[in-house]
Amino acid sequence: MDQQTFSNLLERYLSEDLSREEAALLLDSLQDDAMREQWQAALDNLLANKSLHGLSDPARMQAIRQRIVKPKKYSLLKKMAPYATAAAVLTAVFTYAYRSTGPKSVQAARTTPLHNVTPGGNKAVLTLADGSQIALDSAGMGDIASQGSVRVIKLDSGQLAYRAPGSNGERPPEFNTLATPRGGQFRVVLPDGSKVWLNAASSLRFPTAFTGNDRLVQLSGEAYFEVAKNARQPFKVMVDDLAVQVLGTSFNVKAYKEDGKINTTLLEGAVNVQHGTQVILLKPGQQATMNDINTLSLKENVNMEEVVAWKNGYFQFNHEPLKGVMGQLARWYDAEVTYEGKVPEREFGGQIARSSSITDVLKMLELSDVHFRVEGKKIIVTP
Repeated sequence: MDQQTFSNLLERYLSEDLSREEAALLLDSLQDDAMREQWQAALDNLLANKSLHGLSDPARMQAIRQRIVKPKKYSLLKKMAPYATAAAVLTAVFTYAYRSTGPKSVQAARTTPLHNVTPGGNKAVLTLADGSQIALDSAGMGDIASQGSVRVIKLDSGQLAYRAPGSNGERPPEFNTLATPRGGQFRVVLPDGSKVWLNAASSLRFPTAFTGNDRLVQLSGEAYFEVAKNARQPFKVMVDDLAVQVLGTSFNVKAYKEDGKINTTLLEGAVNVQHGTQVILLKPGQQATMNDINTLSLKENVNMEEVVAWKNGYFQFNHEPLKGVMGQLARWYDAEVTYEGKVPEREFGGQIARSSSITDVLKMLELSDVHFRVEGKKIIVTP
């Protein structure tokens, strides 16, 4: 393959304008020593063009270069040939920037996708103590409700906050519920100053003021907590009859019913995870899991970046089975996932931005010989 043909194929590959046969030809070129040198040169040119990717840290760019040119045994997509791995990483790093800033002739040629599966965003519904509901994605900034002396405010940052002038005295607490739909996420600052990030298809029930001996909230789905310290009033998260108790710390709780387990992962501080007579004291980097038969177990040296990737705006997979990957995609893109024929046995690793189009995400998975079609809001996995 000559240099011009290679350059054209690579450019069209990154802009999603390549047939399956042409993609195979491009990937096959990595088996040739001379063509691998052209891949290296193309990669150097891409990394040198900061207007495409915005990277400036030499160490980070070198790590990307090494990951593509010298992929590890377990790399972005397990069970792929190493040359397909390199192309997949290259796509993950540069596709979004290229599509945003690339040649207008390429963008103009791209047709509108024949589906309505789109990335999620800041969407949630707040249910007040009187049962009234407020759609937070459409609510304006500033005061949106009052409950007794407590003001409910939507901040300029888009998150929800509770403000009270002082003690409520003997007034009984009122409870609110913040719920995100599939394809939604939201942040809330609780009355005590604790911060909560709520993932898609999740809900958090909490009082408008914390009174009594502890600060109790109830969770379904997934949330990341940064708890304000108060030694006199411990903070407690309840997931059904599982309790996570802390004084002040950062941790993540993942408790989707369809997963069949509850994971509590500690980033800093200390927490007690309790179910009945079972108690586990977590240290940073540890994870407690309650399985479907209500047994608690402890895992050491957990990948913290992977656990909170959703909060930081991307998916991160590490030996994740296909159904686990598709479960996360279904919640974030608010899509239905179905399977035709035998589900391919694949494990996946790597990361991609949650702002990516579903086309970008599925294109990466297809490099591992997993096939899809998208109809309306349905993703069909095919043999």
